[in-house]
Amino acid sequence: MHDVAWVVGVVVTVVLVGTYVTWLAARLDRLHLRAAAARRALESQLVRRAAAAAVLAEQSDSPQDDLYLAARGALDTPGGDREAAENDLSRRLRELDVAAAKAEPALVEAVEAAGRRVVLARQVHSDSVRDALALREHQLVRWLGLARRHTRPAYFDIDV
Repeated sequence: MHDVAWVVGVVVTVVLVGTYVTWLAARLDRLHLRAAAARRALESQLVRRAAAAAVLAEQSDSPQDDLYLAARGALDTPGGDREAAENDLSRRLRELDVAAAKAEPALVEAVEAAGRRVVLARQVHSDSVRDALALREHQLVRWLGLARRHTRPAYFDIDV
């Protein structure tokens, strides 16, 4: 009778540990998927903002060549250098004198709305990356190598 209780205790312990590890692995997968989806959403909003800024620069009465070039740079720059191009566009948008541009109010509103969506998408992305990185540092995740299937998520550091 004593041996049966010991075996039952071991089986229950193994089941509980296995359940916890399975839950941890599933959570890690979900966090990495969420971070990847947030990255795609951020990139989509960045493209919208750059396109709206390019249209604003083209349609304004006074020349906005710097803004147009920054917007095109943000649209055309490949992955690794994208942060610098987006920072340049953000700086140009802050420097933009809307009154001097005499642009159509709908275009100005489109750029401002796109900028607000970029700020929100960046916050969601940063939160997702932070959560995924925190779970990757969990001791059991490191010991069991649960994160090895996923690339390490990275922050997208831009000044918006």
